Amino acid sequence: MPMEIFLLYFLFINIILFILAGYDKYLARKNKRRIPENTLFFLEAIGGTPGLLTAMFFYKHKTSKTSFIVKFSLIFLIQAVLVYFYFTNKR
Repeated sequence: MPMEIFLLYFLFINIILFILAGYDKYLARKNKRRIPENTLFFLEAIGGTPGLLTAMFFYKHKTSKTSFIVKFSLIFLIQAVLVYFYFTNKR
């Protein structure tokens, strides 16, 4: 049961972030007020990395903004290290 809840959470957060990034791209095209990058990064940090990465390629969103790519990559790297240590120290 806990694994099913985790998977549903993971699915939900990634779908939400994918949609939110697409909406941000829409707002950018309309020159409207945008979703703060920190919001996107927070959602990425709590499990939305695949959703944001997919949205970046699907919508061609923020792919040429170096500072965004660096921050995205840093969050991804931290997550990868945490997952690595979790699975290597699990007994």
